[in-house]
Amino acid sequence: MSTTPPLPEYWMRGPVAGIPGLLQPVAHALLQAREEVQQLMTDFPPELLWKRPAGLASPAFHLQHLRGVLDRLASYARAEQLSPAQLEVLGQEGKEDAALTARVLTENFSRQVDLMLAQLQTTDPATLEDFRNVGRRALPSTVMGLLFHAAEHTMRHTGQLLVTVRVLKDELL
Repeated sequence: MSTTPPLPEYWMRGPVAGIPGLLQPVAHALLQAREEVQQLMTDFPPELLWKRPAGLASPAFHLQHLRGVLDRLASYARAEQLSPAQLEVLGQEGKEDAALTARVLTENFSRQVDLMLAQLQTTDPATLEDFRNVGRRALPSTVMGLLFHAAEHTMRHTGQLLVTVRVLKDELL
């Protein structure tokens, strides 16, 4: 019986088709995060989804936030302000909802990654230094700053999710 060796991280798999060269690191980070989240949350015990070990954020919060932050940063990168629906979703992050299973939350995040990848494909590299306002206070950023932050923030929460899930599973044993 042969076992397939694990794939290298996304940044070592070559360019992502259709993504401009300067945005490849963003695409690689998002695809890496999605792959890790899908592996991590497969068969995750439902009774642990909303648990907050040591008062930290729950796995469900991280999954909600991963999806939500990508949606919000994509809007700002398009020079849009957040819609009332986006603000409502933001207000619901971390609030326990029995209808939100690990599978649903993981699929929601995966779909949001697809939407962000589609946006990256249509982002003109000539606009990467264009100014963008962020939030109600209109804080200064650029298209590149927002897209880079989408990648690094996604990886930050993926790492936090990984640790939280491992702690919770160890407590279950």
